[in-house]
Amino acid sequence: MVKWGVLVGVAVCGLVLPGVASARWVPGPRTTWQWQLSGKLDLRVPAAVYDVDLFDTSAATVAALHARGRHVVCYLDAGTYEPGRPDSARFPKSVLGRGVAGWPGERWLDIRSRALRPIMNARLRLCARKGFDAVEADNVDGYENRTGFPLRARDQLAYNRYLAAAAHARGLSIALKNDLDQVAALEPRFDFALDEECFHHRECGELAPFVKAGKAVFEVEYTGSPARYCPQARAAGFMTMAKHLDLDAWREACWARHGSVQARVPEPAAAAPVVPALTYSHRYTGRPPTQ
Repeated sequence: MVKWGVLVGVAVCGLVLPGVASARWVPGPRTTWQWQLSGKLDLRVPAAVYDVDLFDTSAATVAALHARGRHVVCYLDAGTYEPGRPDSARFPKSVLGRGVAGWPGERWLDIRSRALRPIMNARLRLCARKGFDAVEADNVDGYENRTGFPLRARDQLAYNRYLAAAAHARGLSIALKNDLDQVAALEPRFDFALDEECFHHRECGELAPFVKAGKAVFEVEYTGSPARYCPQARAAGFMTMAKHLDLDAWREACWARHGSVQARVPEPAAAAPVVPALTYSHRYTGRPPTQ
């Protein structure tokens, strides 16, 4: 699993779902995107969607992105506890499990506990109040990890379905983050997918239900050559890009004309945005990439 940041779309901005009390935006399958969770947020990246941190991104920054024609996704942690977050004190000790390897202070959550729902509901309300269009809920495959709790697949399905319903109730679309073994069961409840390193791990076929449903698949690779996986990504209908593991502004996008392109595009100095630095650092809590 990974912690991420910014989604952006230039080609296909997205869709609006009919029949919803408060119509929500949903990215189309060819929506371009950017993911940034560390460093100074670069608003110049040519992408239709930005995926950025919920707490570290202000409503003013979300509005600035909207003014540039972007849609914005809020990153939040739904499956692990992080010390130092504004709401960290709200988590009861009873829901805190084993530590997450490599990330001091971070602990898995007991997703079976109803005590989590008011906390997650408040995070989703904050996401909507700041003007975000969608949510990326991270670490939603705890049942496959050593959490300290006897989590089962059915517990994860119930929790992830709750997250989807809670996001939709607030007018937000939601991405299914990783959790590939449950894609078939969860795709109908989620609006798009966000996956890390499926080409590296040779598991991209698990994302086929989203493609068949005409939904966007945002995918990131941290290792390997874009020249090798970009043709496969384009053939599969994925919006894949190469990123640094710390999820700073840099990227190479597979949808570019020649297969990949750096995200930073020069603009006149007067147009360069001034945005406070993101203080939260991206963490990869799943299988570490091969060095």
